[in-house]
Amino acid sequence: MIRLLDVRPLRASAAFRRLWLGSSSALFGSQVGIVAAPFQIWQATGSALWVGAHGLVAGVAMVVFGLVGGTLADAVDRKRLVLVSSSLSAAAAGLLVLQAALGPGPPGVVLLLVGVQTAAIAIGMAARRTFVSRVLPRDLVTAGVALSHLGFQVALLGGPAVGGLVLASGGLAWAYALDAVCTLVSLYGVARLPASDPAAPAARAGLRALVDGCRFVVGRPVLGGAMTTDAAAVVLSMPVALFPLVNAERFGDDPRTLGLLYSAVGVGGMAAGLASGSVARAVRPGRVMIAAAAVWGLALAAFGVVGGFAATLACLAVAGAADTVSVIARGGLVQLATPGEYLGRVTALETVVGAGGPGIGNARAGLVAALVGPSLAAVSGGLACAVVVGVQAVLNPSLRRWRTTDPAV
Repeated sequence: MIRLLDVRPLRASAAFRRLWLGSSSALFGSQVGIVAAPFQIWQATGSALWVGAHGLVAGVAMVVFGLVGGTLADAVDRKRLVLVSSSLSAAAAGLLVLQAALGPGPPGVVLLLVGVQTAAIAIGMAARRTFVSRVLPRDLVTAGVALSHLGFQVALLGGPAVGGLVLASGGLAWAYALDAVCTLVSLYGVARLPASDPAAPAARAGLRALVDGCRFVVGRPVLGGAMTTDAAAVVLSMPVALFPLVNAERFGDDPRTLGLLYSAVGVGGMAAGLASGSVARAVRPGRVMIAAAAVWGLALAAFGVVGGFAATLACLAVAGAADTVSVIARGGLVQLATPGEYLGRVTALETVVGAGGPGIGNARAGLVAALVGPSLAAVSGGLACAVVVGVQAVLNPSLRRWRTTDPAV
């Protein structure tokens, strides 16, 4: 039986309630900023290259400083790290408000401030995600991950829409101000946490600690299998770059249908998030993650061959639902299977795969589509994902058998 969203963590822990509301607020504000900064750059330059530079700056900052943050999260007080990083993010948003109110400023200044803000967010991201397993009992951790992911989905769907409305009615300064206020709200939940001792000696922060974390993941089949499954899904079969081509090939290049293609994945993900109670209670999350990743790949392969508009949307919605199930199961597994002294670095690696993998996957999809067309690119990518996940299921029994009641690996 499918169970609806498991809200027990919100009832059981006041600390989790504050963290969830604060983190959801910060995510919502960042989505508003993601609309505002490219809009300002486009208005100032009219150049797609400049707009693309925004994505490049944010992506590089997220990956590089996300890994740095992972090593810091295992070496310093995680609460203090998140408070400092969130304060820096809010300060960068405040400077974006100032330049918009006075100018607006040149695009180079915007890119610099976006880079600083993204770096600050990334430095604290791994530490913030470890709080779920700290404030909740073990049997509620996966449910807490599900609620956190639902907050992300709400922000992803609602933040850009609200950002557009604020830009249209109030202008750039108000949009950046909303981002800053949302970030400041997020500080409240973290500030109420007790201080925590460093999970590892401070001397372990840095490149050597990061390499040690990578070796740890590779040497643990449960964690390595989770990362491999995620990488297979996002790198081999990410479909977003194919949407404009499929829309032109099948639906007359209508912008209305294109928008629905983008929305279908999110709608499926939201539906799965609202019905994630069964996933949150799963005793063997590795099995759930493997099955969901396989469904993701097969649904996207089907997306490549179906013809009708309704069937196309249905395939994308199923893929979005499967992706959400996989993310929740993997997130709970990583939090529960990783010992505290490695949790920051392992969480950072998981985050980087999730943040950087889709860009690589979309590049792969675009390249293959240029050679053989969008339909075959979707089919080949989806089937490749399903095959890799199937091989992982056969060759990695530890991932299949690991239970939430087992000790960290």
